[in-house]
Amino acid sequence: MSLKSLIATGTKLWLDSIDPALTVKNRTLGATGATSNPIIISDILKTGRFDDRLGALAAQGLDDAGIAWTLTDYLVRQAQAVFRPVWDQTRGNDGYVSFEVDPLLEDRHLAPPLPERIQQYIALGKQWGLEHPNRLIKVPATGAGLGALEELAAAGINLNVTLIFSERQYRLAREAVWRGAQRRASLGRFKTVYSIFVSRVDVYTEKHVPQLSPAAQGQVGIVNAQRLWQLNQAFWQDKRCPLQQEIIFASTGTKKPTDAPDKYVAALAGSDIQTNPPATNDAVEQLGRTYTRQVDQLPPPAVLAEIDRLVDQQRMEATLMDEGTAKFADPHKALLQLIASKRAALK
Repeated sequence: MSLKSLIATGTKLWLDSIDPALTVKNRTLGATGATSNPIIISDILKTGRFDDRLGALAAQGLDDAGIAWTLTDYLVRQAQAVFRPVWDQTRGNDGYVSFEVDPLLEDRHLAPPLPERIQQYIALGKQWGLEHPNRLIKVPATGAGLGALEELAAAGINLNVTLIFSERQYRLAREAVWRGAQRRASLGRFKTVYSIFVSRVDVYTEKHVPQLSPAAQGQVGIVNAQRLWQLNQAFWQDKRCPLQQEIIFASTGTKKPTDAPDKYVAALAGSDIQTNPPATNDAVEQLGRTYTRQVDQLPPPAVLAEIDRLVDQQRMEATLMDEGTAKFADPHKALLQLIASKRAALK
């Protein structure tokens, strides 16, 4: 009942996994899209279900990175097949699966200079994004990622701009994407989403802004997401795009054990997209709650004023992006290590 109620408010439910079993299960619960990342791929490979495929790729002479990307592409394609009927029914407005391009481009020890990183994002986006109608290419809102967006959008690549924590990042991403989109012959298939991370903001304020009142602490991530959603609604209102250019409310799993598992799900219900972890969807379904539209219901003005006074947006973005790029690159290194160990064990 709960997930159907959430969807009835106007929220599109996407799954923060492309595990084949979970995509099928969550599709029956109402999910209409999914997203992937190296942690998700690692978790799938750890089950052993794809050892035969991994071994066959190794026997073909692929190295660890080649195996990682071939398996990622295979698993994303499987998820795309699950959600393709949604894409067809909505004429391209929903039913997407996100494919994350090489996170090692953000590794502080391995990454090439900025201009080269930008060109690599463009090349990889085209490599993995073209010829896939219901695939979004996931690019982070870093200097290099933002620098690649215009060319990718102009080339017809549909995008999921991820790791967004601030209004500054969102505005730069949106403007670059729109410049690129206007260079297309047609806007008929133009679709981009902007992934706003929610719970990580509240983890940040609890640690770095402990002076927030009980009314404000734990609400900053929600307020930040709501405000960016409002900006996005206003910007695209007059652009005459056939498809919706939407906010993804990401990082919606709660980090504090004392928080209700549907804290962010409930607060952001009513519009655009939530990419929820499988455990969050399970918890929401078990709660049996009825949800109502809350995405445009901000806290009282006094709470907003306190947040604006005490939370330094620039510092917050810098801290969370520093953590975020590490969380972006490190799991891909771990995936490569997992593949190496499996190759050795399968010999």
